[in-house]
Amino acid sequence: MTIIYGVDTEKPIKPEDVRDAIIECFTQAHGEALEDLKNYNKNLTEVSFEEIKRINIRQMVRNYFNEVGGDYDHPTRDSIVKITEKLKEFANNFRDQKLIEEHFKEIKILLEKL
Repeated sequence: MTIIYGVDTEKPIKPEDVRDAIIECFTQAHGEALEDLKNYNKNLTEVSFEEIKRINIRQMVRNYFNEVGGDYDHPTRDSIVKITEKLKEFANNFRDQKLIEEHFKEIKILLEKL
């Protein structure tokens, strides 16, 4: 059994699973960049802070779905491929190309199982 960002590759995969895996991937990869948010509210618990990071990433993914004419709530393989390309471009501003390719390859495995 292989789990990629919370998705079991041995089970049937839906587009929503891949979308959620992308959010998890981006939250893990870019969570450090959001650490500055802690400075705005010293009373945040770690759980609350993690949820804020996830909400931030989810909103970014939702915006990319809108940009490509996709539906966040009912994603298609095509719209996921398009937003993945946009996220890859975005990540180029913050991350090493090798790391981006590793994450992209993992998401691609999920896309191929759709």
